Amino acid sequence: MKLYTAPRAPNPRRVEIFIAEKGLAGIERVAVDLNAGEHRTEAFLRRNPLGRVPVLELDDGRFLSESRAICAYLEGLFPEPNLMGRDSDERAFIEMADRQVEFGFFVPLMQHIRHTHPGFAPLEQPQFAEYGATQGLRMREAAAMLDAKLAGQAFIAGERFTIADITTFCALEFARLIRFRAGDAGFAHLQAWRDRIAARPGVG
Repeated sequence: MKLYTAPRAPNPRRVEIFIAEKGLAGIERVAVDLNAGEHRTEAFLRRNPLGRVPVLELDDGRFLSESRAICAYLEGLFPEPNLMGRDSDERAFIEMADRQVEFGFFVPLMQHIRHTHPGFAPLEQPQFAEYGATQGLRMREAAAMLDAKLAGQAFIAGERFTIADITTFCALEFARLIRFRAGDAGFAHLQAWRDRIAARPGVG
């Protein structure tokens, strides 16, 4: 298998951490330079018409995009250590937590950065500063909810590390672009959780 990735981008990092936590070896990496527009080239668009990373090239020549789909594929091939649920009940609740983080926290954060950060102007044309500002407010509201949740449980989806923790961690790390630090924003539980996750061998 071959993974087309951009190491500093948050969605590729989700897959990279997932792979590391699984302890998988032998997946070739191909770096895609987003700033140089390599994701818009004809060659890359044949792999993913949406022009987004990551993309996993399978051994049979097919291409799988979307970070969560790639993780689900790898979980099916390599079920242990389990990161997405051991049975239908656990899978449902882990997916609920993961989707809530993705759409409530991760997406607003990305939209906030893409529409307000000058470094993203080449990638996001046109930028809408007012929209970006409202997304920043939604991101902080979601951070407050996560902080409250983590006051009563060890991980995002319950009592063990799962893909929901990977999604949340990658979002928080991406937020460093706007100098957002959970502890400085008053979210002590979220900051303590982030520091524990950062210390994991598959994450650091």
